[in-house]
Amino acid sequence: MADITVRAMVASDADRVLAIYQAGLDAGNASFETTAPTWAAFDVAKLPEHRFVAVDGDGTLLGWIAVSRTSNRAVYAGVVEHSVYVDPAAQGRGVARLLLQTLIASTTAAGIWTIQSGVFPENSASLALHQRAGFRVIGVRERVGRHHGRWRDVVLLERRSPAIT
Repeated sequence: MADITVRAMVASDADRVLAIYQAGLDAGNASFETTAPTWAAFDVAKLPEHRFVAVDGDGTLLGWIAVSRTSNRAVYAGVVEHSVYVDPAAQGRGVARLLLQTLIASTTAAGIWTIQSGVFPENSASLALHQRAGFRVIGVRERVGRHHGRWRDVVLLERRSPAIT
């Protein structure tokens, strides 16, 4: 992992970010979505101060992480939902862990008290990653939506900032 660094996502990363997003969607266990959004839609939906990419020593973008607001209501100002995607060729190298660690530090410093996510139960690698990073399972939404013609469950995860007591 010494050759992998994390930096802020910039607009010039768009093509690579969206290609990695689409590869994750094509694998079938990342999201109910089937097509990556346009960059304009992605850019509007994700909070700019909490978007990061992992790159190798040659500058090749290996993965990304970003958050969205869960609600516009003031009471939820410190709650975000995140997504993390890694190029299939870079999986197993600790990329997602580095991205998640960076996001946790960034959101904690900004006063965000809860990071949440929904993961398909079949995505055991993502579930294990999140649990190692301090996320806890708070429930399962059973048959919450149809994906490729079948009903899917979603495991709900959250991580509370240690600043919340």
